[in-house]
Amino acid sequence: MYNIGTARLTPLAIRTSRDLAPYIDHTLLKPDATREELTRLCEEARKYGFATVCVNSGNIALVRRLLEGSPVKPIAVVGFPLGAAGTGAKAFETREAVRAGAQEIDMVINIGQLKAKNYAYVECDIREVVQAAKPHPVKVILETGALARDEKVIGCALAKAAGAAFVKTSTGFGPGGATAEDIALMRQIVGDDVGVKASGGVRTTADAQRMVEAGANRIGASASVAIVTGGSGGAGKY
Repeated sequence: MYNIGTARLTPLAIRTSRDLAPYIDHTLLKPDATREELTRLCEEARKYGFATVCVNSGNIALVRRLLEGSPVKPIAVVGFPLGAAGTGAKAFETREAVRAGAQEIDMVINIGQLKAKNYAYVECDIREVVQAAKPHPVKVILETGALARDEKVIGCALAKAAGAAFVKTSTGFGPGGATAEDIALMRQIVGDDVGVKASGGVRTTADAQRMVEAGANRIGASASVAIVTGGSGGAGKY
């Protein structure tokens, strides 16, 4: 199975805050991220044993080099943060990110097309990215804070049908963030063979534990160190 893959995580597996580390995507997605910040991000990921480092696709080549020799995987976001780019552009960005070293892809769903009930477009958009990323897994960011309940349900179903490995709550740049209610709903829709990632506003150990209890098996956070050490969540937006 790829890294942790979509294996179901249960609260019983989390005995201490450090047990959360292998389920965390350590994240830095602000557009002005510096080389020094990215270097520190990768050093922290190595030190604490996070699952991945998640960055914008333009930073993947650097992150790949910084993580070389470690089990930590580089992730690139695609179509980020709006999801409104054309399918061809998303597929091209995906291929370029994989070529640069990305081993997972987090893509943003086309929110406008989902709201317009153009479901064939949305499924094709996801499927093309899934194909472009092979053999690496794709997570589909729904931006749950912008969706009604039925849109969340349909978005999850379309992502699963299109071959996504995970569904994911939020970009961290849109309205709202991860909630336990949304995680539980997403888990109900995708079942146990697709992963669920909680991202957006997860800043403390308690936040992360609530997401795990609701059904998440991956956490995206910029406050990852605080989560695993029980410290303050700081000012990270993601």
